[in-house]
Amino acid sequence: MSRRRLLATGIAGAIATAAGIGSTTVAASDGPAPRSKFANFVKTPWGAGEHLTDYGAITTYNNFYELGLGKEDPQRNAHLLKPRPWTLSVDGLCAKPARFDIDALIAAQPLQERIYRLRCVEAWSMVVPWIGFPLAALLDRVEPLGNAKFVAFQTLFDPKQLPGQRSPLLEWPYVEGLRLDEARHPLAILAVGLYGEVMPNQNGAPIRLIVPWKYGFKSIKSIVRLTLTETMPQTAWNRQAPREYGFYANVNPAVDHPRWSQKRERRIGEFFRRDTLPFNGYGEEVAGLYAGMDLTTWY
Repeated sequence: MSRRRLLATGIAGAIATAAGIGSTTVAASDGPAPRSKFANFVKTPWGAGEHLTDYGAITTYNNFYELGLGKEDPQRNAHLLKPRPWTLSVDGLCAKPARFDIDALIAAQPLQERIYRLRCVEAWSMVVPWIGFPLAALLDRVEPLGNAKFVAFQTLFDPKQLPGQRSPLLEWPYVEGLRLDEARHPLAILAVGLYGEVMPNQNGAPIRLIVPWKYGFKSIKSIVRLTLTETMPQTAWNRQAPREYGFYANVNPAVDHPRWSQKRERRIGEFFRRDTLPFNGYGEEVAGLYAGMDLTTWY
């Protein structure tokens, strides 16, 4: 039973069948044509040689529970989300708290294309060409104080735009968090687009987090607020099911989800499963962040 079925039925102790996890396939499709392209961005070496998941699959097969539980619900309900006007607030333990207009923020950042693997905790994966900028660049603008140790993230709360928030499936708004050193790592970005296009609503417009070495639920969508804190912030899935979803949520094939294996994954668009790599294949870059930590405990 998938997370969506688990939540919809309210049976927190349901047991998944192995065949039911990550077995859904998506037909190849070009999808709707991108409508609003970024005029300027720099292509980076990240992901060179990766086979991209097609645009149609990325924009019609995703988890965004605020727009519905089914994989295709976010695309069907995407028109309800109004990503303009939009402001992003950064507050808490910083010298220069600020509210940023989203378009002014995007215009002030040199945008990059980064092709990253995306690994869902449900054992499916994609390869996405994100457009964005380093999260560290935003943090530098607000100057974190010496006692800031974590960054908390919050998504928009507006049940009119996000009808999934009318249900008690999670405690809304959706919240996430990173350790400050994770947030400042060069791989962590704030994405504002994909495939050269302004971010589609169903994928988390107008701005979302991408931390490619972690399971996808860490990459919070439609962000309205960042708060620098001294203590570890609550996160939506850890609060909902702490035994199943830890704060760190690093991709780790050696630590199974309580209801399914994490050793292998189904890449959307492929028939056969492939082995899952520690840290989603980014271990060389990020393993040092967790030196000395028991990742079977700090999952």
